[in-house]
Amino acid sequence: MRKRIYLCLAHMSGNEMKFIQEAFDSNWVAPLGPNVNGFEEELRAFVGASEVVALASGTSAVHLALLDCGVGPGDEVLVQSFTFCASSHPVTYLGAAPVFVDSEKDTWNMDPALLEEAIKDRIVKTGRKPKAIIPVALYGMPYRIDKIMEVADKYGIPIIEDAAEGFGSRFDGKVLGTFGRFGVLSFNGNKMITTSGGGALICPGKATRDRIMWLATQAREAYPYYQHEAIGYNYRLSNVCAGIGRGQMTVIEDHLAHHRHVQKLYEELLADVEGISVHKAPDARFDSNFWLCVMTLDEGLKIAGQENAYAEKITTAVGGAAGVVHVSGGVHTDCEPNQNVEAMRVFLDAAGIEARPLWKPMHKQPVYKDSPAYLNGVSEGLFKVGMCLPAGPLVTDDDVRYIVEKIKEAIVR
Repeated sequence: MRKRIYLCLAHMSGNEMKFIQEAFDSNWVAPLGPNVNGFEEELRAFVGASEVVALASGTSAVHLALLDCGVGPGDEVLVQSFTFCASSHPVTYLGAAPVFVDSEKDTWNMDPALLEEAIKDRIVKTGRKPKAIIPVALYGMPYRIDKIMEVADKYGIPIIEDAAEGFGSRFDGKVLGTFGRFGVLSFNGNKMITTSGGGALICPGKATRDRIMWLATQAREAYPYYQHEAIGYNYRLSNVCAGIGRGQMTVIEDHLAHHRHVQKLYEELLADVEGISVHKAPDARFDSNFWLCVMTLDEGLKIAGQENAYAEKITTAVGGAAGVVHVSGGVHTDCEPNQNVEAMRVFLDAAGIEARPLWKPMHKQPVYKDSPAYLNGVSEGLFKVGMCLPAGPLVTDDDVRYIVEKIKEAIVR
């Protein structure tokens, strides 16, 4: 029986057990210790930054960056709409409001022209400029950071780069996460490297790094007893998880090379398939890690079983998602992938291949239905036609050929 092919699974192929065993042997298992220090040092060297704080998740990194930018109740933060909810949820944790900005067609990331339009309009409507800007490296593709920074600098608004999916991606030779005031990284179990769960915040200097560390350590003051003069958070990464990360750092270049190789293979094998397009980098400046490889299906492309797409209500998690316990409220929502995309997902799933739709734009999420949004139709249009394909370190060339074979088999001519 053929193995199931997942989008991106963790691959423990470095020195993970060595560092984990050292943590156990030394009894350093708390959110401090030699592995945490070593992991932060290795991250600094890899991204070329002066300061990095290892944290419990990428979401906590976004939260702490927002806090340091002074975001609080009543403020607004400009967030890329085409992203995972971890980019916007921390804004609401702070009592602030996300203002969503749509994407441009080539990178699928924040549209710089629409960003400036949003800033101008928010100033007119509220009398204040937004407190921060959060562009996102969707599926690893670099955002047009040169243009975004031009806009941000013009209005004096700090940038928090959400490079959670873009670890190792570069724009014009420089690593993502090192352009703005802060850079957010994620080491979830499905990312380019993993710490099982975890993240990091790239900081502009030691003073900022110390503030982030203080907030992440329950804002404890320097007394011989526990003294708290501000609200803090339990956001530090454990020494055990950091050990996994240190082992993963020994193979990060291999992981990056693998994802880029898989992307090239998809591009080659799907090049002549009418109705299918593989998302590519706009030009040589956009050096994506291709965390996930993505294709789009023309609306007129017919897929086997399409007439039965969305025929059954989903009652559990799809695609290995953990913790999904709420049964869906219905079969359809007001913004969903086209029938041929859902039919392709079901067809591939039956063939043992995990594929999934793109991120549903945040401005179409019910929880954000009342949030301001500056739209051009790009993210909604892509969500209707796009699909993520397996690209992780465990995906072989034969797997890619099998996936493409099944994609072709699903198409009805």
